[in-house]
Amino acid sequence: MLKIKNLDVYYGKLYTLKKVSLHLNKGEIVALIGSNGAGKTTLLNTISGLIKPASGIISLEGKDLTKLTPEKIVREGIAQVPEGRHVFKTLSVEENILLGAYSRYSLKTKREIKENIEKIYELFPKLKERKKQLAGTLSGGEQQMLAIGRALMSKPKLLLLDEPSMGLAPNIIKEVFSYIVDLKRVFALTVLLVEQNAKNALKISDRGYVLETGRVILEGSAEDLLMNRDVQRAYLGRDLDAEVRI
Repeated sequence: MLKIKNLDVYYGKLYTLKKVSLHLNKGEIVALIGSNGAGKTTLLNTISGLIKPASGIISLEGKDLTKLTPEKIVREGIAQVPEGRHVFKTLSVEENILLGAYSRYSLKTKREIKENIEKIYELFPKLKERKKQLAGTLSGGEQQMLAIGRALMSKPKLLLLDEPSMGLAPNIIKEVFSYIVDLKRVFALTVLLVEQNAKNALKISDRGYVLETGRVILEGSAEDLLMNRDVQRAYLGRDLDAEVRI
């Protein structure tokens, strides 16, 4: 579905992404893990068209996206939920959700958009309870649900999630990750998940990639990455070699 080949990205003279290649199959949840500064958010922003690559190809279902504007990329079927959520705090929950449909709004689609909102409320019943409430008064977990719901209003084929668990309490993190699994089931979405919490991310993913200093250094099934000693040592807080020595 999504194919990235030999992607190079620069920030000024800083070589940020270096010959990155990866792919996502339709209906997969794929985790992208790595340390701070590895280039994970840069990759998402490049897929979304917010950053233009120096070279390489990004294609969705065979169509080259590398020269398209962010708005056109949304229309092609890619939506991003940014790190930090970035909801419009002075607008109501429902107004925030409606803004996600800006790329497809017309009188012809008004009824369909209303149906989409109801589907999002079914997935996130807390948002329906608070639909008239200002977004800035929601909890962090509720704002994350809102940011995801807003992205879903563009009817994406591929959803890019950037650090959805950031700043959330452990019990809320568990709830958010369960919703991500529901996205695949209810909306038939493909998901690229960037997440510092590597263990939780891999547990709900089909496959994963490890990004370090702008390069993909490892890829494989989620199960294989969870069992990989280097991944466990660097990202899962375990050192199996040390445990054996003890």
